[in-house]
Amino acid sequence: MADRTAPNCHLRLEWVYGYRGHQCRNNLYYTSAKEIVYFVAGVGVVYNTREHKQKFYLGHNDDIISLALHPERVMVATGQVGKEPYICVWDSYTVQTVSILKDMHTHGIACLAFNLEGQCLVSVGLDSKNTICVWDWRRGRVLAAAPGHTDRIFDISWDLFQQSKLVSCGVKHIKFWSLCGNALTPKRGVFGKTGDLQTILCLACAREEITYSGALNGDIYVWKGINLIRTVQGAHGSGIFSMNACEEGFATGGRDGCIRLWDLNFKPITVIDLRETDQGYKGLSVRSVCWRGDHILIGTQDSEIFEVVVHDRTKPFLIMQGHCEGELWALATHPTKPLAMTGSDDRSVRIWSLVDHALIARCNMEEPIRCAVFSPDGIHLALGMKDGSFTVLRVRDMTEVVHIKDRKEAIHELKYSPDGSYLAVGSNDNSVDIYNVMQRYKKVGECVGSTSFITHMDWSTDSKFLQTNDGNGRRLFYRIPSGKEVTNREELKLVQWSSWTCVLGPEVNGIWPKYSDINDINSVDANFSNQVLITADDYGLVKLFRYPCIRKGAKFKKYLGHSAHITNIRWSHDYQWVISIGGADHSVFQWKFVPERKSKETLHIAPQETLMDSHSEESDSDQSDVPEMDSEIEQETQHTYRRQVYKEDLPQLKEQCKEKHRAMAMKKRERAPASGLRLHFIHGYRGYDCRSNLFYTQTGEIVYHVAAVGVVYNRQQNTQRFYLGHDDDILCLAIHPVKDYVATGQVGRDSSIHVWETEFLKPLSVLKGFHQFGVCALDFSADGKRLASVGLDENHTIVLWEWRKGEKLSTIRGSKDKIFVIKINPHVPDKLITAGVKHMKFWHRAGGGMIGKKGSMGKTETMMCAVYGWTEEMVFSGTCTGDICIWRDMFLVKTLKAHDGPVFSMHALEKGFVTGGKDGIVALWDDTFERCLKTYAIKRSVLAPGSKGLLLEDNPSIRAISLGHGYILVGTKNGEILEVDKNGPITLLVQGHMEGEVCGLATHPHLPLCATVSDDKTLRIWDLSPSHCMLAVRKLKKGGRCCCFSPDGKALAVGLNDGSFLIVNADTLEDLVSFHHRKDLISEIRFSPVTGKYLAVASADSFVDIYNVMSSKRVGVCKGSMNYITHLDWDKRGKLLQVNTSAKEQFFFEAPRGKKQTIPSTEVEKIDWSTWTCVVGSSCEGIWPVVSEVTEVTSACLTSDKKLLATGDDLGYVKLFKYPVKGKYAKFKRYMAHSTHVTNVRWSHDDSLLASVGGSDTCLMIWSHETESCREARQCDSEESDIESEDDGGYDSDVTRENEIIYIIKALSTNYRPMTGVKPHLQQKEPSADERPPVSRAPPMPEKLQTNNVGKKKRPIEDLVLELVFGYRGNDCRNNVHYLNEGADIIYHTASVGVVLNLTTACQSFYLEHSDDILCLTINQHPKFPNVVATGQATLVICQLRLRLSMCGKP
Repeated sequence: MADRTAPNCHLRLEWVYGYRGHQCRNNLYYTSAKEIVYFVAGVGVVYNTREHKQKFYLGHNDDIISLALHPERVMVATGQVGKEPYICVWDSYTVQTVSILKDMHTHGIACLAFNLEGQCLVSVGLDSKNTICVWDWRRGRVLAAAPGHTDRIFDISWDLFQQSKLVSCGVKHIKFWSLCGNALTPKRGVFGKTGDLQTILCLACAREEITYSGALNGDIYVWKGINLIRTVQGAHGSGIFSMNACEEGFATGGRDGCIRLWDLNFKPITVIDLRETDQGYKGLSVRSVCWRGDHILIGTQDSEIFEVVVHDRTKPFLIMQGHCEGELWALATHPTKPLAMTGSDDRSVRIWSLVDHALIARCNMEEPIRCAVFSPDGIHLALGMKDGSFTVLRVRDMTEVVHIKDRKEAIHELKYSPDGSYLAVGSNDNSVDIYNVMQRYKKVGECVGSTSFITHMDWSTDSKFLQTNDGNGRRLFYRIPSGKEVTNREELKLVQWSSWTCVLGPEVNGIWPKYSDINDINSVDANFSNQVLITADDYGLVKLFRYPCIRKGAKFKKYLGHSAHITNIRWSHDYQWVISIGGADHSVFQWKFVPERKSKETLHIAPQETLMDSHSEESDSDQSDVPEMDSEIEQETQHTYRRQVYKEDLPQLKEQCKEKHRAMAMKKRERAPASGLRLHFIHGYRGYDCRSNLFYTQTGEIVYHVAAVGVVYNRQQNTQRFYLGHDDDILCLAIHPVKDYVATGQVGRDSSIHVWETEFLKPLSVLKGFHQFGVCALDFSADGKRLASVGLDENHTIVLWEWRKGEKLSTIRGSKDKIFVIKINPHVPDKLITAGVKHMKFWHRAGGGMIGKKGSMGKTETMMCAVYGWTEEMVFSGTCTGDICIWRDMFLVKTLKAHDGPVFSMHALEKGFVTGGKDGIVALWDDTFERCLKTYAIKRSVLAPGSKGLLLEDNPSIRAISLGHGYILVGTKNGEILEVDKNGPITLLVQGHMEGEVCGLATHPHLPLCATVSDDKTLRIWDLSPSHCMLAVRKLKKGGRCCCFSPDGKALAVGLNDGSFLIVNADTLEDLVSFHHRKDLISEIRFSPVTGKYLAVASADSFVDIYNVMSSKRVGVCKGSMNYITHLDWDKRGKLLQVNTSAKEQFFFEAPRGKKQTIPSTEVEKIDWSTWTCVVGSSCEGIWPVVSEVTEVTSACLTSDKKLLATGDDLGYVKLFKYPVKGKYAKFKRYMAHSTHVTNVRWSHDDSLLASVGGSDTCLMIWSHETESCREARQCDSEESDIESEDDGGYDSDVTRENEIIYIIKALSTNYRPMTGVKPHLQQKEPSADERPPVSRAPPMPEKLQTNNVGKKKRPIEDLVLELVFGYRGNDCRNNVHYLNEGADIIYHTASVGVVLNLTTACQSFYLEHSDDILCLTINQHPKFPNVVATGQATLVICQLRLRLSMCGKP
């Protein structure tokens, strides 16, 4: 079988040829180490010109288009394009990421700039609003954001002499910004008469509010404040693209190819015209300039970097070259020398030295070049052109040998035969032409079998065969020189190929990703000697595979750097290097090949180099070579936790139903019941799909979760306390290092994390807004200040929080595969690990993002648990195969066998570890995992006498493990919590049902007991008295859906899912009798009252069977329903049955024969029912909510005094109604604890307790019934109705009117109020004789000229000053008048003006920064903040301001 693992050798980026000059500006700087920093494609480059060495920053995944240098000239910020672009701030010494800034921009980041202190970074997006963001870049936080301009912004800069002032410029605008609080406020620059309104391309700030800007016409505009005060005309011949400020003055560069230096007062110093120098050429355009001391760096449009020494400015030094705009496709490596040749749509042919990393030859052709190849002897170079011709050059002097044009379409591929006799030329005309080299390239054959353009070709070693690939994905073979197609596969079996650059064929089957187009992989090249293969694709990835790569799903190593499609890739002649070229990024990358033996040596010497291997063990195809997953883990990974309706959808759904039920809302409805419920005890623990969710608190209590409840259990008193802040399934729990706070994460459309304290069960912080569908893992940092969380979205997003502030610190996409655990490094809180399906990842925080690296392990393993060790580098993880992996940093040091089956939980001690696995064994280890000190098997035989229940089976799968107070705490998959004494005995503390829906519930008629039956195939008896334990359990052959005690409590009937039912002894659970008459599940079962003579058995196939219990015979069948039977009730005489169906129908049957009866609703109410568990009928009409289309009332139960009806529904609510519940939408009390549908509710025999079971949450909840006299208000009480009634208090007319006001956001481009008539200045009037236009026979002026009055004199515009405002906003506002200055002034608002009125002088002062109606006002009462006022306006803009007012019109 072919080896499908990734190769052990790797590639290391050694050199990048090129510089991004096109479509970018100001992207070239000197660092403090006098190195040059710039970017090309998706790589940040730091180039040391003295040593001729490059370092690379590879943190981006798409084209970098902007760059800024920190004032200390060490840190660099780069911004990229993309759907979700981000900014990386990185260190130019180490080329490591310091911070990632994300989630604010779309499309791309056009400009970046640091402020003078270097603490803030401003960025401009490429979205439609050109959004401007100000960042605290070290923390990854946005300080302010605002729409920049409707047109493109080209440059932005901080005012280096005024903190919190910025300037931006772009298409026909310049804006001056003030940063105040978290608001950015712009003022447009006033061009006035001093200069024309035009596009501003660059700018620089100086002292005294002076700003210099470079314009499109080559002028420099000088601004004072927001006003243009003068222009420097003709500073450049055309657009000024770059302006750089330094200590000596300013440098500008433009499209005219000139660099101009200016002093600090912008007086000219000198001009450097690059076009006139030796290296210059016509059309040279400067895009970036940097002046530092006596050196000037210049970046050009055509991807060149020049360095100029000021005192010798006529001799610029060319330090970097690259291809210009246009696609780069042609690549060839010399057959005997370390040379590579590239050719591009810019018509240039360039030869590069791979040893010297330099351009050694260049010549320009007449046509764009699409492919190239050297002859086997290296003398000739053949070039395929875009116009269908090809040219052969002598390599020695780049002179032409021959130029031939036989095709009209582009030449896409050409290859010399190994013996040098023939040249094969493949074109987009679907054919390959064969030329004889010795006969001056005379055409001697033609291969015409393809139906699409030729993409790749390879010769056989004997030069007799040629294989081709085409655009339709066909692989064809030809005999040469005749060009005849070979179809005999036997003949081809013996053919050996000289090279392998084809993308199709059995040898390269494994290179194709899932769902890829046949043209996604652009280039391939095989290295026969090292048995590896390189590929280049449309996604900018270089991949390294084993060769041959026969089977699908081959793994690879992948390398990022190119931003867009890579068009070609080749090995050098001696396989030392790989050369790749980018189509749109015009760049040439040179990669060093590190063979297998050297890879092992470099692993420990230079670990940072291994960062070039992205996801080293990865395959796009199915992971069929991964060991088969354990059934428990597989089951867990398939849980989606998606809901059809989330509880957060309810307000919206109710709003939609509002109109429909408005009439019902006007009716008077009875109040909710006075008595209420209090959650008393929960039988259950969530172990079947959660891990490590069980801990001791500081006080020795036990904290865990089940359903939507956080439980704090006191094991001495056998009591529970509850945190009830969640409204859906809790999936994870983490405990604070001090063990007094707990964090829990839940399921939800917008999932929340609650941090709460265990003493008073109050929430300390609720974190929302970043996770979708659920939170599956949590962990506190060692200092307790941070919290890490993992979401259940498809990318398993990781978020790092400062939880007390509710602030997100960093976020990153975690993994496509499920993550089971996250841990923060206790020694370095910026580092963390995640472990999950087929991965282990090591992360470190970088500002608002994180950088992750997969752990280096031989074969891919699924990790179930992980902990940090005694040093910051040591990590221990448990695998799905029972091994413990020991890691140092990201390298696997050792594995050892610990359990049979997956290791689900691991806990670190001061001097060792404890682990638990699927094998039901708890193991104690020393601090190096060298020795297992002790093991404990979870067995029934060692259960202590004080246990609160019975162990269902020996060696249950262990899902959580924790230590404290001298005990080991264990949580099992079966829903049990056990305490293991280190000396041996095991105490069972809490237990519940296992995975599967719990539907069956019955309470004993005389004793505080209840029975439950579940899909987990168990029948259980529970004690409801203070002992709160499971008294008996019996395993069933099938799962069950219903159960019922006989009236004397001695028998228990159980309905099963296969259509059978049992009657068992209620004490021993032994069979008394069983029947099997139905094929579908038994949905409800009920004994007749008093003697229990009859048993009614309802099934999902629409029948109710009536059995005589004494004779054990079926005596009647109730027919007539067409739907699933859901509920059953007997009358007190045992003569009548009431039935509900899934279609919300109500039927009546006479017992025992089962004859259907029709009874009017008025008569039904008179019948004395033994029980009422039905949900349909006139006496319970009000229990159905407004949104009954999306949620069902699943169960109901009436107290024995017939005053209270308890219900359970699909959304997990338990509700209490007054009985009878007549009229729609009755008022109720609602209780939230179950997470999903409540399947059943039952009152105890004396109505003091209510038992409820949750379907999927598997738990049995016991609620105590508190009457009005002994009841206190509790957190879980919620007096509600699904609709608000007008007469339940009602509204005063003024309040009603104010309540209905809608402050619609007004668009400033439209009129605020509708107007009629014509404004005076628009009214037509007869022109006077002086104003009449002169008569002219000339044609009318073009429209643009008619409206352009630039040359005409304009009347001076006089300013208006607000002097007095009459009015005060009282009609819809309150508490908006206050005294100021110890009663000397009053402050209020009207319209969009804040008004301060001096009571002595009657003078008004005004705050005029709002743009719409002010609706509210408050003043700061603290003595430290006198005269600070906050006002809020209608357009969702909140301003906090210190009073800066113009007093009575005077400043």
